[in-house]
Amino acid sequence: MKHLLLLLAACTSSQQSGVGSTPTWIADTSSFTPASSASFVDPYRDAASKIIAAARADRGAFIKLQYLTDRIGHRLSGSPQLDDAIAWAAAAMKADGHDTRLEPVMVPHWVRGAEDAAIVTPIARPIKILGLGGTVATPKGGITAPVMVVKSFEELDARASEARGKLVLYDVAMAVWTEAKGSGYGEVARYRTRGASAAANYGAVGVLIRSVTAHSLRTPHTGAMSYDPTQPKIPAAAVTVEDSQLIARLSVQGPVTVKLSLEGKLLPDAKSANVIGELRGRERPDEIVVIGAHIDSWDVGQGANDDGAGCVIMMQALTTLKRLQLTPRRTIRVVLFTNEENGLRGGKTYAEEHAAELPKTVFAIEADSGSFAPRGFGIETKPEVTGKVVAKVSEIASLLGAIRATKVQASHGGADIGPMVSKGVPTAGLDVDGRTYFDTHHTEADTLDKVDPATLADSVAAIAVLAYVIAEMPGRVDD
Repeated sequence: MKHLLLLLAACTSSQQSGVGSTPTWIADTSSFTPASSASFVDPYRDAASKIIAAARADRGAFIKLQYLTDRIGHRLSGSPQLDDAIAWAAAAMKADGHDTRLEPVMVPHWVRGAEDAAIVTPIARPIKILGLGGTVATPKGGITAPVMVVKSFEELDARASEARGKLVLYDVAMAVWTEAKGSGYGEVARYRTRGASAAANYGAVGVLIRSVTAHSLRTPHTGAMSYDPTQPKIPAAAVTVEDSQLIARLSVQGPVTVKLSLEGKLLPDAKSANVIGELRGRERPDEIVVIGAHIDSWDVGQGANDDGAGCVIMMQALTTLKRLQLTPRRTIRVVLFTNEENGLRGGKTYAEEHAAELPKTVFAIEADSGSFAPRGFGIETKPEVTGKVVAKVSEIASLLGAIRATKVQASHGGADIGPMVSKGVPTAGLDVDGRTYFDTHHTEADTLDKVDPATLADSVAAIAVLAYVIAEMPGRVDD
C-alpha cells in the first residue's frame, strides 16, 4: 500500500502541473450560442467553462486508468485482481482528498479454466473460442459432435427435430454501427444470453455463438449467459466471426464436426465491495447526485473501455470539482459498482441498502460505454417525468458546446443505476461516439492502447459539469 500511495502522490503532482493540453483537432466553438437567451443554467456558465478547461488540461484520468489496466488488469468477480482494483480505487480517491469507504457485496465466482476447440471434419483446423461467462464444463475429454448452423431462434424452432445430439451454432451477424441506429448489439446479444437453453430444449449437447461484434480480427468475444432452470445446462462458447462463417460455409457443402472442451465452473459466492467516494454538499449533504461506473471486468484483456474508463471518468470528475473548490449544495457521490458483468450484484445491493436514501437521491449518472468522445446523455426515468427531465438536462448540456456533448434524448441510463429508476430516481447514461466500442468489447483486445487521453478528459468534463449543476441548482430536474 505504501508504494501505491507514493505512486498516487506522484500522479497528483503531474496532474496539477497541467500535463497534456487541449488537442489541436478540437474545432473552434467560440461562436456556440446557448439554446435560449435566458435559462436557469445561466448562473453556472462560468463554472462550466472552468470545469471544461481544467478537465482538458489534466491527464489524471488517463494516469489512473494506466495503473488500473497495466498494473492490475482484468477483474472478474471473485478474482484477486478485482480485490486489488477495489483497494486501489479506494486509496486513489482518498489520496485525492475524498471521503471514501467500501460497502460489502457478495458476488458470483465463476472461473474459466482451460478451453479448446477444433473443426474435426471435413477439415482439421483449430478454432478460437471463449467460454461464455457462467457456462458449465464439457464432460472430461470434451464433446465431439456434428454442428447444426442456424441464423435465428425461429430457424432453430423450425428445425427442432435436427438438434438432438448436435452442437448448435448461432451464426447471427451483428449489424454495422450507423449514426442513425448506433450498434446492433441488443438484437444479437440475446443469442448469447438465451441460446444455450433454447438449444438444450431440443436436445442439443452444446452451443457456439458467433461473437457479438460487427468487426473482427479473429478475436472471440465473451459475455454473460444464463440458464433456464427448466432445461439441462449445456456448455456454451463464443467463436470468432471468421470461424463462425467458415463453419457455416462448410456446412452448406456437407456435415461438419467440431470438438469442444471447456472447464468453466461456478464456485461459492465471494466477498467483494462497492467503492464509495464523496464530495459532501455544503447546504444539503443528505441530498445526493450519484455518478457511477463498474469496477469489475471480464477475465480477458484489461477492461480498459469496459469499464475502467467509466471508473476513472467518475473519479476524476469528483477530483476536478474539488481542485476548483466547487462544492455544490448537494453531495456528489461516486459509486464504483462491483459485479456488473455477470450478476449486477453491486447495483442491486446499492439500491437495496440505500433504499431509505433514494427519495433524496436527486439524480444518478452512469458511464459504461468506453472512453470515446462524449456526445451527450441518454435519460431514463419514470415516463410521467421523462419529457421534463430531458428538457432540463438538455439546457444543462448546452453548457457543453465546447466539447460537442449537447445531445440529450430518452434512452437507457445504465445497468447499475437501473434499479433506482423504479424508486423514482431520474438517471442518465453518458452517450459517446461508440462506433468502435464493440470491436473490442469483452475481448483480449480491450486494452489501454484503445483509449485516447483527450476524449477521456472530455468525458470527465461532461460528467463534472452535469453533476455539478444538478447538485448546485435550487430545485430538482424532475420538479
